[in-house]
Amino acid sequence: MNAADTAWIMTATALVLFMTLPGLALFYGGLVRSRNVLSVFMHCYAIACLMSVLWFLVGYSIAFGPSDSGLWGGLSKAGLNGITADSLSGTLPEILFFAFQMTFAIITPALIVGAYVERINFGFMLLFSGLWMLLCYAPVVHWVWGGGILADGGIFGEVGVKDFAGGIVVHETAGLAALILAVFLGPRKNNHTPPHNPGFVMIGAAMLWVGWFGFNGGSQLAADGGAAMAITVTHISAATASLTWALWERIKFGKASLVGIVTGTIAGLASITPASGFVGPWAALLIGAVAGILCQEAVLVIRNRFKIDDTLDVFAVHGVGGIFGTIMIAALGAGTWTAQLGSLVIVGVFTSVVTLVLIVVCRAILPIRVDLETETNGLDLSVHGERAYDMSS
Repeated sequence: MNAADTAWIMTATALVLFMTLPGLALFYGGLVRSRNVLSVFMHCYAIACLMSVLWFLVGYSIAFGPSDSGLWGGLSKAGLNGITADSLSGTLPEILFFAFQMTFAIITPALIVGAYVERINFGFMLLFSGLWMLLCYAPVVHWVWGGGILADGGIFGEVGVKDFAGGIVVHETAGLAALILAVFLGPRKNNHTPPHNPGFVMIGAAMLWVGWFGFNGGSQLAADGGAAMAITVTHISAATASLTWALWERIKFGKASLVGIVTGTIAGLASITPASGFVGPWAALLIGAVAGILCQEAVLVIRNRFKIDDTLDVFAVHGVGGIFGTIMIAALGAGTWTAQLGSLVIVGVFTSVVTLVLIVVCRAILPIRVDLETETNGLDLSVHGERAYDMSS
């Protein structure tokens, strides 16, 4: 065990949890109507709790257990079987590696929340999210990070896919699942209302930006120069994408908005995530510059051309950003085109099929959408019996 590595990854674990609670909750909560902000908070909080328990019970074992087939890790580490405070994973206590990866298992299904806010049934959301993490996310983790079929020595030969912190594992999977769920749910009855609290959105985005240093820098699993470089390129990409998003918005619509510039931040962060351990500052500048425009155009295409109510643009920002960053690894010579593109296709097909099956199964058990009266009145009071704001005071 290396004390410096351990101390850094403990810090990174806290930072990644901070991304979901309260970062993502505030970012998403500010974007919805005031009558639904508590439901968004509830979704993020409940997902964090449920994924933690499921990751402990079987998720970690599926993702990082030993496997001869390369398809999944089995159940030998279920319930942290055989893992003690003295067990090591590289230079880290394995229990810390478990906790660090648990925070990734929390935020990935939490990202999907943005696609279905203001209209999804709470019970369906919990059932789908739990099954999706175990049956979609955890196997993909094994394929890419757990020594599975897409890693070095897998189906692409000696050099497998390069995905440093989750362009494929986190952002492609969550983005595609979000898009498919949005199609099945259909649009909101009133989907033209502006964000009720752009200040929340900015605060949440700022928390995500800070937390992303743990997300990408922690993925080095060491306190060294590689972690420092990952943090630096993460920051440069985020800052650059924020500026290009705002500039493109100003050119196209005449004004640069607060919600726009912080959405650009998230686009830059998602895009640099897979490449953050393989590229330098100039490459990060390029990735961020393109991401701010590319993801903004993806938002407009999905909303206006395809008429899909992916409410908070999960696929356009996270899905497109993660896919773009994964491709840029090959374009910049840090990975092979075959492994990068092949892995995107394999994981994309797998995620789409599993998501579709789970939606059909879960919908047969619980309603997927709230009734019209509940949607009109807002989920906060109708579902959770609470109001975010006391309008009488």
